[in-house]
Amino acid sequence: MFMVAGGVTKFAKAHPAMDFRLMVRKAWDAAVADAPNLTKDRIDGSRISYFSDHFTRQLKAASMVQDYLGLNPKGSVRIEWGGATGGECFQAAYEAVASGRMDVCLAAGFETMSRVQTWKGNEFIALASDTNYDFPLGGFYTGYYALMVQRHIHEYLRKTRFAHVKDEREAQRLATAEGSRIMSLVSVKNHVNALHNPYAQYPKQLSVDDVLRSEMISYPLTREQICTMSDGAAVAVVCTADRAKEFTDKPIEIIGVGTGTDTMRLADRPFGKVPLMAHESAKDYANLDYPGVHSFRAGRSAGLEAYKMAGITAPKKELDFIELHDAYASSEIQTYEDLGLCRYGEGYSFTESGAPFLPNVKYPFPTPKAGEIPVNPSGGLIACGHPVGATGLMQAVFAYWQLERSIGKHFGDTTLQIPNAKRGAIHSHAGTGSAVTVSILERGY
Repeated sequence: MFMVAGGVTKFAKAHPAMDFRLMVRKAWDAAVADAPNLTKDRIDGSRISYFSDHFTRQLKAASMVQDYLGLNPKGSVRIEWGGATGGECFQAAYEAVASGRMDVCLAAGFETMSRVQTWKGNEFIALASDTNYDFPLGGFYTGYYALMVQRHIHEYLRKTRFAHVKDEREAQRLATAEGSRIMSLVSVKNHVNALHNPYAQYPKQLSVDDVLRSEMISYPLTREQICTMSDGAAVAVVCTADRAKEFTDKPIEIIGVGTGTDTMRLADRPFGKVPLMAHESAKDYANLDYPGVHSFRAGRSAGLEAYKMAGITAPKKELDFIELHDAYASSEIQTYEDLGLCRYGEGYSFTESGAPFLPNVKYPFPTPKAGEIPVNPSGGLIACGHPVGATGLMQAVFAYWQLERSIGKHFGDTTLQIPNAKRGAIHSHAGTGSAVTVSILERGY
C-alpha cells in the first residue's frame, strides 16, 4: 500500500473564518495540487476522523465533510479513538485498501477545538479517561501525565542518579528537578524546530529556563511542556501499487502498521514482563515493575507489531526519523523507551545526548549526538498544536514530505529536511496510553 498525496491546513488556536468542512477542503486542495490526476472521481471512498462531537456541536460531522468534498454516494466511515484518532484513521485507510475493498482511499481528519472555552475543552478531553473512577479524581489530563512522569522519574532518576541521597523526600525533589530540566530540552527542541515549519502553531526560540519558568500547570509539568488545543485539518491518500503510478512518480510505501491498547483505568494496569525488542534482554529488566503507570505498554505493543511487519530489528538504526505524539514533553521521553530507541531507564540520558535532535538546527545547548534519530523534526504536537482528529494525519503528511524530500517545497525552508531519508515512523497516542498506533513509511522509488 502506498501514500501518494497529503495536505495540511495551518494549525492555529482558532480559524474563525473556516468551519470544519472548509478546513478539510483546504487540506484536500493542497494535496491534489501535488497530484493533478487525483480528482475526486478517482477516490473509491473515505475514512474521516474527528475526536469529539462536542467541539463541532454537530453529530455525524464526517458525513457533512463527505458531502462537502463531493464524495457522495461513495462509502465512508467515521473514526474516533481519543488522541490516536488521526493515526487510526490513517491505518483504517490502509486497511480499506489492503483488504481489496478499495483501490484508492481518502483519510481526512479535523478538529475545531476553539469553539469552546479552554476549561470546557479540557473537560471534554478528560472524558476519554474512566469517567467512573479517574475522571472524578482529577478531571484533566495534565494531572494524569504529571502523576505518570513522577513515577517514571522515581523509577529511573531517583533510583539511579540520586540513590546516594538518603532522605526520600529530598531525593525525589532533586530527581524531579532534574527530570524537569531534561523534559525542557524536549520542549526547546520541538519549539525551535517549528521555527522552520509554517504550519506550526507555536514556533518559538526558547531556553531551558524559559520552559522551567513558564506557568506551572500540574507539577512538574509547565505550560511550555504541554501541547495545546487547536483548529486544523489534514488529509492523506492511500492506494494500491498499481494505482500509485497514476498519481505520482514518488510513491511512499506503508511497510508496517501496529496498534496497542491498555486499560482505561490507571489503577488497573498490571505488572509483568517487558515485551522485548530484538536488541533487549530479560536481564535488562530483571528488577523493573512493568508497566505500572510509568510506561506505555500500548506503545510498546504497537511498535513491536509495526516493526515485525516492516522487518525492523534495530529501530534507532533502521529509522531515519519519527514523528511522535508528544502531547507532553514527559511522554515523548517515555515513548523513546517504549519504541526501543533506548532501553527503559535510558530516556533521560538519551535526551541529554542530543540523539533525537536535528544536526543542522541551532539549539541553545550542546547536542553532541544530534541526528542519530531525529524525533519530531516538524515540532511535534507541543509546537504544531493538537487538533485531535487531524494530528495523526498531520504526522503522516510530514513524514510523506520528508521521504519525498519535498520539505523545502512545502515549508519554504530546507532546514528540517533530513538528507537521504528513506524510512520513518509516525506514532499516535490516546488517553493515558490506552491506545496507540505506529505506522512505518518507506521511500518507494
